[in-house]
Amino acid sequence: MTEIQSFAIDAPEQDLEDLKQRLERTRWPEAEPPDDWSQGVPLAYAKEFCGYWAERYDWPSRQARLNRFPQFKTAVDGLGIHFIHAQSEAPGAWPLLISHGWPGSVVEFHKVIEPLTNPAAHGGDAADAFHVICPSLPGYGFSDKPAETGWGVERIAEVWDKLMQRLGYDRYFAQGGDWGAAVTTAIGAQNLGRCAGVHLNMPFARPTPEALADPNERDQAALEALRYYQEWDSGYSKQQSTRPQTLGYALVDSPAGQAMWILEKFWAWTDCQGHPENALSRDELIDNIMIYWLTASGASSARLYWESFGKAFANDSPKVSVPTGCSIFPKEVLPAPRSWAEQRYANILYWNELDRGGHFAAFEQPELFVNEVRNAFRLMR
Repeated sequence: MTEIQSFAIDAPEQDLEDLKQRLERTRWPEAEPPDDWSQGVPLAYAKEFCGYWAERYDWPSRQARLNRFPQFKTAVDGLGIHFIHAQSEAPGAWPLLISHGWPGSVVEFHKVIEPLTNPAAHGGDAADAFHVICPSLPGYGFSDKPAETGWGVERIAEVWDKLMQRLGYDRYFAQGGDWGAAVTTAIGAQNLGRCAGVHLNMPFARPTPEALADPNERDQAALEALRYYQEWDSGYSKQQSTRPQTLGYALVDSPAGQAMWILEKFWAWTDCQGHPENALSRDELIDNIMIYWLTASGASSARLYWESFGKAFANDSPKVSVPTGCSIFPKEVLPAPRSWAEQRYANILYWNELDRGGHFAAFEQPELFVNEVRNAFRLMR
């Protein structure tokens, strides 16, 4: 399947009926002793969320909305890759490759695709237009699931570059957050000659020796975020990076389990003032969860951690010399200071620290995200 084939999401009716039945038969645990989210998603909210999913969530209309952008599949290195390819009509538009992470999907980018491809219709300048390409990571969504090991971020970066060549783009920009930031960083580090610059909303950076020895106020905040993550928020990554298959049995079998595994991170990592639906609508949250459920990708998506976790932050990670832009949203998992990032990214042309937004920047704050992308790549065109 080296040719490029059109694709549309089309969930079989029997899969939707099976989902509803499984939700209705959920075997619930007892309620959590503390009256908060400190042990995970509260039982009352979990029941309310899944009840809505089973009875009121309108998948046919959501599916039509998710299909509004052109989608395709093509095989690269023997693996079928699903991607959105939304082309701009503006002359001089630059190709922009946007990569998602876990527990996200290309659903994260649906609110930014139109402003990026047609800025003149969304309060921007036509000179900032992009052709937008959003691939689903291997093992995620409607991309195929690798049947062999070796599909870490470095290989994905090479495959993304091959995909852009297949689409006819000899020069392009790349953007990413979470695993998408790791892949984008790898694209920049490999520097195969086609990527003209990168933008990250989660740069991969380690503390500087100075930050560890005599931290300033910004260092202290980042070190505290890192400490909190390691002590209270990293259990999912330990499980997914060591035993993704064991976890997968529960996630692929139980929609409630898959939903809560994802939903807790939207509570923890969005700028939501204590409730995920302050940052995103319930339908938007379910749209993203549906991509995992319909494709049974609970195990296959987790395997990227087994392949790559730890390597992304390794001391000997290659530096990125291509032009780089970074946008730091305050509720990011690790809002890295510029001094940390400069150890890895040697050519930072754009750096901005915002006052609102979190880990899922394009999903949570689409207008801010679009402005950041435009501002960063305007310096690289």
